Amino acid sequence: MKIGGVRFAGRRRRPSGEKEPLPREFRGTGTFWAVVALSGLVIWILLFALAGSPDWWTRQDLKLLLRLQDLRTDAATALFKGFNFLTTEPAIRVVRWGTILALVFYKRWRHLVAGMAVFLIVDLVSTGMAAAVARPRPLVEILVPWEGYSHPSAPLASLAATLGVIGYSLIPKGKWRNWWFFGSGVLLLIEVFARIYLGVDHPSDATVGVMFSIAVAVVVFKLFVPDSVFPVAYSHGKSAHLDVSGKRGEAIKQAVQDQLGLEVTYLGYVGLAGSAGSTPLQMNVRRDTDSPEATMIFAKLYAQSHLRADRWYKWGRTVVYGTLEDEVRFTSVRRLVEYEDYMMRVMRDAGIPCALPYGFVEITPEREYLIVTEFLDGAVEISEVELTDDQIDEGLEVIRNLWDAGLAHRDVKPANIMVRDGHVVLIDVAFGQVRPTPWRQAVDLANMMLVLALSSDPERVYNRALRFFSPDDVAEAFAATRSVSVPSQSRSMLRTVKKDKRIDFVQSFRDLAPPRERISIQRWSHRRIAMAVVTILAILILISFIIDNIRGQGFI
Repeated sequence: MKIGGVRFAGRRRRPSGEKEPLPREFRGTGTFWAVVALSGLVIWILLFALAGSPDWWTRQDLKLLLRLQDLRTDAATALFKGFNFLTTEPAIRVVRWGTILALVFYKRWRHLVAGMAVFLIVDLVSTGMAAAVARPRPLVEILVPWEGYSHPSAPLASLAATLGVIGYSLIPKGKWRNWWFFGSGVLLLIEVFARIYLGVDHPSDATVGVMFSIAVAVVVFKLFVPDSVFPVAYSHGKSAHLDVSGKRGEAIKQAVQDQLGLEVTYLGYVGLAGSAGSTPLQMNVRRDTDSPEATMIFAKLYAQSHLRADRWYKWGRTVVYGTLEDEVRFTSVRRLVEYEDYMMRVMRDAGIPCALPYGFVEITPEREYLIVTEFLDGAVEISEVELTDDQIDEGLEVIRNLWDAGLAHRDVKPANIMVRDGHVVLIDVAFGQVRPTPWRQAVDLANMMLVLALSSDPERVYNRALRFFSPDDVAEAFAATRSVSVPSQSRSMLRTVKKDKRIDFVQSFRDLAPPRERISIQRWSHRRIAMAVVTILAILILISFIIDNIRGQGFI
């Protein structure tokens, strides 16, 4: 089968039981520490859940403690007191706040949330377990100050959690992270021995505390901040752009080969600057099995991280502005790519100039998908072109045709309008809509006119618009326009023009069009009020949490 000059052949159905191209990341260290966590739970059950076991374990612990007490020397005691300082509250507090500030500085918000979750889980559970078990301190001479119950060792648990969070959130995956975890392991062994030597912890207290903390850190970061989706990197770039080298790159090539029958000979990034909600890719595919020639195609990689980022963005926007009257959210990545593929086909059927869809590919079920289209070779963003009257007319005609077909694009901005061979082409229809509200159609018109005016001037665009729309249509469009309804790329460019040329394009169009009362888009609802209350409470709790920790009364 051949579509748009691309030959599709050799598709392969994945047999039942065969792993997907890119399985979920929870192997290697993740599996190891899951076993460690289970082992810690078993130890804890043996320690305190079985009849008679606490006394037996205490006797075994005391044998080792008494033997070490007999071997104490002044030099060793001074050395291990120095190591024990790392488990004190001031030392852990300084390291944790340094980690938090570093994550804030690098805007690694998801790692920050995961790290805070690890800290809270470990500190709350370890202190809660200690209070519930109420195990006394070892019956030997204790050489350092202490407070609270002994099991599990809360100071060691806090230190282990802190080292784990630093490794996963601040150190890139690879050699340096491996060395960090190796050094952390050695340090924790020394700290465990130091606290046993000083008599402040039973051996079982220290072991359970360390095992529990490390297991929590591994599970939280592996499940919620996997390196394949949220890599720790210090290079510039948007977090939305996933790494397509290594295992993911090979998985993409395999999936495209199996599911679309296309042999990928090259895979790389393209157009990253204009994309914030996906990872745009260029792929070269072999045109024919008997020919070395390749054809370029375009693809966008979507992941759960894009969906979550969109949900948080809409949460914040709902609190500030209210839910826009036609706004809905996607429930899964699969639904998102299915919908975009569907919208491209609907728009092409309606005569809207947009890319030819080739289908979509499953990389990881319900988690990562790739949508594949033709590559608009030679196309440039409309903001880079000095527009002719014909091109302005084509842009306006696109909106007219969308109106007539009962469709809306919902994200009209320069990055989504390309010019190829002198003609306008619309791309990125993932958030398009069938049977949109009149408000949404009006906003599409206003956004298109603003984009066209950026490469010409408002009066020229307004006069051309009257060939397709009535003056009242234009007046309605700009009466419905607010900052929140204009895409961020367009807002940024409009601010630059307003600053440099002292021209307010939105106001210019309003002056040209007939007077029209502003159309309100701020909508209050029970949902918006509830979300605002939850947000305010969360901010207040965070502020109080920070104040408590600065004063030394919190968990960190």
